[in-house]
Amino acid sequence: MTAAVPRDWWRKPPLIANPLARWGLRLAIAVYLVWAVSTLPIDWARASEGLSRAGRIFGGAFPPSFARSGLLIDGFLESLRIALLATAGGVALSIPVAFMAARNIAPTPVYWIGRGIVIVARSFHPVIVAIVFVKAVGFGPFAGVLTLIVYSVGFVAKMLAERIEEIDFGQVEALRAAGAPLLPTLFYAIFPQILPRQIGLAIYQLDSNLRASAVVGIVGAGGIGSTLANAFGRYDYDFALAIMIVIVGAILLTEALSGWIRTRI
Repeated sequence: MTAAVPRDWWRKPPLIANPLARWGLRLAIAVYLVWAVSTLPIDWARASEGLSRAGRIFGGAFPPSFARSGLLIDGFLESLRIALLATAGGVALSIPVAFMAARNIAPTPVYWIGRGIVIVARSFHPVIVAIVFVKAVGFGPFAGVLTLIVYSVGFVAKMLAERIEEIDFGQVEALRAAGAPLLPTLFYAIFPQILPRQIGLAIYQLDSNLRASAVVGIVGAGGIGSTLANAFGRYDYDFALAIMIVIVGAILLTEALSGWIRTRI
């Protein structure tokens, strides 16, 4: 009868084999964190005073006020329109950019141009992009649409390019061997393989754009975010809480809806 093999007879080796190096790295990280916190210009007196201001804000926010529901609904519907237009425009632009950024499809110069577009689109937070577009085209939903189109291209094009690089290339080679030109090869050998991912990315991006529209609106790019910023500017904390409740409810609804759609793709 064989003896029982202990459960811990094998353990994954550590990333750093030398124990002195491991503990030295941990100590260095701890020292750096302490140094980083100590050198930050934090006004602790003002931070302590902020607790009382936070108490006044929360005290004025309850109960939430839905008295100006018309203004709230208008802001939310504008955010929804911004998200829909930005998703449609962003996904449409992402498809050619994704083909440009796929190493197995595009020539090397085109590949680097496509990757450059993706990197630039992903390099800046939507709020920064929104500030630029607000300065360029003025306050309002048009700046929000342009901002979220850039945001959509950065995400969708990257994920779709990675999916294109994972396709079964045998279908492409078969059509090329039969003498098929570029466009039929794209439509019959590549698009059927990436279509489920494309649909899933479009649904996810619509959900993400609806959330982002509330953020970019705070800097003047339209939507429910602008309504929220105006409410805080007027010290209408009860109305601001009502707006945030609607935003959370809408995101929960779209999350459930997008999950239901993705399970049926």
